[in-house]
Amino acid sequence: MINVEFNDMQDFLEIDQKMKDLLAKVIITAAEVEGYSGGEVSVAFVSNEEIKKLNKKYRNIDAATDVLSFPIDDEVLGDIIISSERAVSQAEEYGHSLKRELAYLTVHGILHLFGYDHHGQEEKNKMRQKEERILTELDLSRD
Repeated sequence: MINVEFNDMQDFLEIDQKMKDLLAKVIITAAEVEGYSGGEVSVAFVSNEEIKKLNKKYRNIDAATDVLSFPIDDEVLGDIIISSERAVSQAEEYGHSLKRELAYLTVHGILHLFGYDHHGQEEKNKMRQKEERILTELDLSRD
């Protein structure tokens, strides 16, 4: 089974154990769907300011984003960085729960670690279908 570690590096939003358990379940479910049975994933919650710095440093984009993924290898799958501020604002913007938004950002991040991307429309569609399949399996609808 995949080992999931959490690192809360922000003060904007309380990430309780129940939420961590849910997000770990999202990662484990995605791994099962993709045929992964082991490895480690780190999930960090950061501020908009911090994710903006990382986005600038690693992607040369000088703006805050919602989630970044940094793949490593088959044993240590990688790191998922989530902006808690963006998660809250996007949940409001899209009209669904914060739980759904954090789960979506987590599944989006883990799929990037598994090699999915969304540069072209076909890749984007394939990734979105995987995201929705995993979230539906966990009964995390958009309401």
